[in-house]
Amino acid sequence: MTEANGPTRNAFPGRDFQVTGAIPAGHSVDRLRGQHTDIERFDVVIVGGGQAGLATGYQLACRGIRFVIVDAHPRVGDTWGNRWDSLKLFTPARYVGLPGMPFPAPPHSFPSAAEVASYLEPYAREMKLPVRSEIRVDRVTPLGGEAKTGFLIYTSSGLLKADQMVIATGGYQKPNIPLFAEDLSPNILQLHSSEYRNPSQLREGPVLVVGASTSGAEIALEAAREHRTLLSGRHPGPIPFRIDGPLARLTFPLVWFMWNHAFAMTNPLGRRTRSYVRHRGGPLFRIKLADLEAANVDRVTLRTIGAQAGKPAVEDGRVLDVTNVIWCTGFRGDYG
Repeated sequence: MTEANGPTRNAFPGRDFQVTGAIPAGHSVDRLRGQHTDIERFDVVIVGGGQAGLATGYQLACRGIRFVIVDAHPRVGDTWGNRWDSLKLFTPARYVGLPGMPFPAPPHSFPSAAEVASYLEPYAREMKLPVRSEIRVDRVTPLGGEAKTGFLIYTSSGLLKADQMVIATGGYQKPNIPLFAEDLSPNILQLHSSEYRNPSQLREGPVLVVGASTSGAEIALEAAREHRTLLSGRHPGPIPFRIDGPLARLTFPLVWFMWNHAFAMTNPLGRRTRSYVRHRGGPLFRIKLADLEAANVDRVTLRTIGAQAGKPAVEDGRVLDVTNVIWCTGFRGDYG
């Protein structure tokens, strides 16, 4: 998804999740109790309280397994609630619901991010899932000794022990921003797509959106209503139909099956495909080139590669005179 060259930085610095070496045999959990009197034991600890974490918790609860879900956000659903205001899913509502509770929307509609956020919190409550919010996992250590099973999980609120762990934090955690962003003039407002909410945040003047995949195209289309807008990056190509049209209704079950089976991470084709999408960006799902042209979005089909005199520069040497830059350059994983 990155459409900018060079090293990247983390826009939200913090300690990454770390897996350290196993505890030596002479340093058992029992010995650690002398230093940490609040160790809690679980069969499973799930890190991440989004859809994957909640659905996993549901299945564990059905099987009577003792578990806990820890999540760094203040509320269940905040991952979705903190996206831009107009964001809508590309997945019909019939496929959005979690086990035991259908999504409360017409089956062929496309829920907004806010609607997904509003669904997840009551889901966790209705299913009585043990979610602990505002807890960050800082470090995980495999247990040593004869059994060599289980993990010690160091969190911001204490120490947990689990026989097994599930990492369900997803891939949208740490913004991926090129280092040369620091060389842009302070007069240019910079936002990552995770910080963007709506055009009211933007300064007067032109907007450069870096990254031409789905997020970039949708944000550029919205920004163009009030600003001259440039969209920089390779053209990823659109899917060959409108996702809200009759053809999509007929073909989506097949697409859903292919994505969850043929393109699953459990087989080589799926791993190659998802790696390509992660690094090059996926196709445009909702926006077509005609939509961008109709909105007078200036397509710069070159990557933004650096800064000159405090302004963004693209591959052919052009320097773009803008007052806003929105980085739609993807994310880096963070498993804490």
